[in-house]
Amino acid sequence: MTGLYWQTIGEGDRDLVLLHGWGLNAEVWGCMLERLAPHFRLHLVDLPGYGRSQGFGAISLQQMADALLAVAPARAYWLGWSLGGLVAGQIAHMQPERVAGLITVASSPCFTAKEPWPGIRPEVLSGFQQQLSHDFKRTVERFLALQTLGTESARQDARLLKTVVLNQPMPSVEVLNGGLEMLRTEDQRQLLVALTMPVLRIYGYLDGLVPRKVATLLDELWPQSSSIVIAKAAHAPFISHPDEFANIINRFAEA
Repeated sequence: MTGLYWQTIGEGDRDLVLLHGWGLNAEVWGCMLERLAPHFRLHLVDLPGYGRSQGFGAISLQQMADALLAVAPARAYWLGWSLGGLVAGQIAHMQPERVAGLITVASSPCFTAKEPWPGIRPEVLSGFQQQLSHDFKRTVERFLALQTLGTESARQDARLLKTVVLNQPMPSVEVLNGGLEMLRTEDQRQLLVALTMPVLRIYGYLDGLVPRKVATLLDELWPQSSSIVIAKAAHAPFISHPDEFANIINRFAEA
């Protein structure tokens, strides 16, 4: 294995680690840098096997968390978008003393629909896994397009996500398949019940991958956490609503 891509920027006195979603890389946070850098030391990381963090095969969620913790600040806020939310949650579970606060964005502790839990139908995720080996690039593009559906800036946002992917080294089919397997099989609903650090969950009202009903269910299951649903946002609220998103993050850390 080779090392992780890890970049630190910003003038703030608090550390904030930003974890991207499936198929992408740290460049996806570009629109957030000028909005968050005055308030935080931002840690931009490509997850193992993604973007510039090449040399990793398909690894488990715990192995991914271990790789990040090995180079992370001693204590930080951890923000995970989509798949990155599972990784951030795993880190909060494994080493809570190193997590000042946990923020998940358009994420779910269980992405797969399991009656009565809402989510992505298992056959949809399995279909993406099967398609990867046949048309790698098209499969990634289809998944990215799903993330912006319904927003006023859907076409523009989808183009931005596609650019982020194409401007950096592409993950291997093995790595992408491993990420889809995490989305298909991981279930952190009970694992994270006992978290004691501040937890904020951010959702998009129009998200077609993580239904907004997840927010309500987790309000009951994780009463120690809080949730915000951004109206007119889908699966990438920090891209469609960057100012509102940055204000939410800043308020959470200041509180």
